[in-house]
This record gives sequence, structure tokens and C-alpha cells, in this order.
Amino acid sequence: MVLSCGETVMDFIPVETVIGAKGYLPAPGGSPLNTAITVGRLGVEAAFLGKLSTDFFGDEFVARMEENQVSTRYLTRVEAPSTLAFVKRGPSGDAQYAFFTAATADRLLAPTDLPSELPSEVSCLHFGSIALALPPASETITELVLREYGRRVLSFDPNIRPALIDDPAEYRARFERLATSSTILKLSDADLAWLYPEESYEQAVRRTVALGAPVVIVTRGADGVTGVCSDGTVEVAAVEPATGVVDTVGAGDSFQGAVLAGLQRAGKLSPSAVAGISRDELELTLSFAARVASVTCSRAGAEPPWIDELGDR
Repeated sequence: MVLSCGETVMDFIPVETVIGAKGYLPAPGGSPLNTAITVGRLGVEAAFLGKLSTDFFGDEFVARMEENQVSTRYLTRVEAPSTLAFVKRGPSGDAQYAFFTAATADRLLAPTDLPSELPSEVSCLHFGSIALALPPASETITELVLREYGRRVLSFDPNIRPALIDDPAEYRARFERLATSSTILKLSDADLAWLYPEESYEQAVRRTVALGAPVVIVTRGADGVTGVCSDGTVEVAAVEPATGVVDTVGAGDSFQGAVLAGLQRAGKLSPSAVAGISRDELELTLSFAARVASVTCSRAGAEPPWIDELGDR
């Protein structure tokens, strides 16, 4: 099982209404939830750990999980508002966000909300994104990750949103502490540029690899993906959607979900297997993830493919 931990965000996606005016369509999202849904749609057991509102948006998050084969057994509900994000699409399909996070349910995740022990069936704990910038959830998730170090695969996608980071130095220190504890570290080139603005892309990659995660993945949008493991470095080209890019909302989340699902399906989602992954195995995994992300980019909102849509069994 892949257990994703972090925030849930109700994304408001821009649409044209029936009268031709601009409007917004609410869509349940949030990076860790999008990753969990990808894992579930790809036929791998998935679950989500987090704190949800008792409002009707919280009900929609639960329904979204249940519809996509994501277990809700690790959820806690509380009377606090849901996190909201309004999305603006750029000219090339890239997404910009305006977040509303004040005193929201997901950022209230506390140590008392964590299970005392995760069952052995949890092969991977996936975490990251805006929850790591918003206390007290950031401290709670850090505590959970450090507790689980060495017990299972730890998958870290920072998915950095600079507008939500009050103290960049403190955030960078937290990032490096968690990256050092991770088994799989996935970043975008934009994440690297924010973390290490004084360094070139190549220098930033080397610095990140030196933190010690056995597998480091850097996505570069249309320029493809770089993967680094103990066996060397691989480069995988991006897959252009057959119908063109509609938007990139959730593309990185679905990419990482496909990485984890692909490794699980191959029997490689354990700390030792990831640490010993070969260049060929990593290239195969990243190529599969690029296909999944391509389908997500061909659709409005974070809508990864089901395994049957890919022709894989």
C-alpha cells in the first residue's frame, strides 16, 4: 500500500459558463491527494492520511477518495474550513494558484492524529507539498517521516509554493532534513531554482543528490526528466499529449504517483529495492510515469488515467 500524507485542497478551475462569462469549477485536489488517486487508478492499493473538514467540501474529498479506490481509514474530521485554491492558467497551460489556508482543517494535523504504528502492508509513505510550509501540520508530518525512516520507502515531493513560505531559511533546512531521510526525492526544476537560486541547474542537482536519497528525480516539463540512482543517471523525454496540453494541474503529482505505482507493480517498492535500482529499471519507471503525466496534461484539472486507458495490465 502507498499511504499519502498531507493537504487536501479544493481547486477552483477556470471555466466558461453557459452564458459565456468566466467562472470557476470546484475540483477536489491537493498534491498528496492527487498522487494517491493516481496510485489507486493505476491498480495499486492506496490510502490517504490527513485531517479533513466536516464541511461539504470535506465530504467531496471523501467521495473523491472512495470513487478512486483510496482508503479513508487514516482520515480525521474536524470542524474547520477546507483549504481553497483558485487556479489561473498561463498561456502554455502552466498553472498559477491563489491559496486560502487560514486555520484550515488540513494544516491542523497533530501528532495525536497519527496512528501509533503503521501496518506492514504500508510499503511507502508519500509526503510533501504545501503541508510542509504550514504549521502545525509541517511539524507533525516531519515527526511521522523521521519515525518511519528505515521502515518503509519514504517518497518526498516538496512541490514548493513560495507564496506560502514565511521563512525561506527555515523551510530550506526542513527540506534538507527530510530529503536526507527520503528514499525517493522528486523535485521540479522550479523547485530547485527556488531552493538554490545562486547555483546553476547542474550544481543544484548535484547538491540535492548529495543529500543522500537513493533515487532523485527532477522533472523539467516539456524538457523531460532526469533520474539519478547509484547505478548512474538517466534522461527520459517528455511525452507530448496526442491532443495537446490542456493544463498542467496535477501533472507532477500524477507523475510521482505513477513512479510509486510502477515500482509497486514491479515488486520494487521497498527501501532495499529502491536503493539497488538499476539505470534500466529507473528509465523504465520514469518512462511509464511520463506517459501517465502526459494523459493528465491532456485533461482539465488533475485527472490521471486509469490503468486500462494505458493498455497496461
